[in-house]
Amino acid sequence: MAKKKIITKKSEGFLEKYLNNPSPTGFESAGQKIWLDYIKNYIDDYFVDTYGTVVGVINPKAPYKVVIEAHADEISYFVHYITKDGFIYLRKNGGSDHQIAPSKRVNIHTASGMVKAVFGWPAIHTRRPKEESPTLKNIFLDCGCTTKKEVEQLGIHVGCVVTYEDQFMVLNKDKYVGRALDNRMGGFMIAEVVRKLKENSIKLPFGLYIVNAVQEEVGLRGAQMIAERIKPDVAIITDVCHDTQTPMINKIVQGDLKMGDGPVLSYGPAVQNNLLNKVIDVAQKNEIPFQRLAASRATGTDTDAFAYSNEGVASCLISLPLRYMHTTVETVHKSDVENVIRLIYEVLLSIEKNEDFRYLS
Repeated sequence: MAKKKIITKKSEGFLEKYLNNPSPTGFESAGQKIWLDYIKNYIDDYFVDTYGTVVGVINPKAPYKVVIEAHADEISYFVHYITKDGFIYLRKNGGSDHQIAPSKRVNIHTASGMVKAVFGWPAIHTRRPKEESPTLKNIFLDCGCTTKKEVEQLGIHVGCVVTYEDQFMVLNKDKYVGRALDNRMGGFMIAEVVRKLKENSIKLPFGLYIVNAVQEEVGLRGAQMIAERIKPDVAIITDVCHDTQTPMINKIVQGDLKMGDGPVLSYGPAVQNNLLNKVIDVAQKNEIPFQRLAASRATGTDTDAFAYSNEGVASCLISLPLRYMHTTVETVHKSDVENVIRLIYEVLLSIEKNEDFRYLS
């Protein structure tokens, strides 16, 4: 019998709205409001920390605490220097890929609203060979101005954040494409887990903290702060990892992971083995396909921040395979999205009251 689809038209509408809204690192508030408005009907309480991480809570008085977490921020740029001729040079805010920038359209965020601009790039007829490769020293924004004063009159100043304007789309019926799927797709998935809990009238024997953290793209900072505040017993993190089936990717280096083959479970020091084994057992019992990834020293995700907080938190990572990370056409498979939601949901149902994942003699 085919499994019931999890993602509804309503939830897919939320996903499109959430992805299309800019949420650059350090300036996530507008996206966080959209996310919170969606989950409010499915939670008992919520709070927002000093830097903008949003936490929905079910059973807030329960002493045993389980976190499911994603991060809300997207890569972007800062205005760094405005020339006398009105061109704008940038600094990265997170891991922005400057090589994709030429000819892209962007929004410059100002106090009075968005200002449109483009990444200019000399025509192929005019470039010399050594000037072919885009770098932060030669990519620039053109907002249609001819002087620095004219730029400043638009409300643009050093420190304004810049985001790409590319929008969400569906590719070949079952692929989601857009900017910032890393990792607002994670925020969508944990929101759907909570919706599913509410609609199925599930009563959990612990406090569940649904965390949409800020500032992952600049060093896991939001997770670091919120872990210290919540002090959870268990943390289940969801993020993206690389689909390695496209050209120009070395599987010997990156591993063999395929979009459409299910969630990816990571092995590494930050992943608590007893919790990981439970997740694997749940996946197998519920016939949820999954893949494996060796993360080595660090996962590079908020898992690391939670795991090493508060004298150690049992943590694991459930990843979504994604193509073209940190571009404007990040791509995931809808079946993987549904299976990540399904897996997190079933793991939550399997956790017993005050379950101890520590190594026992």
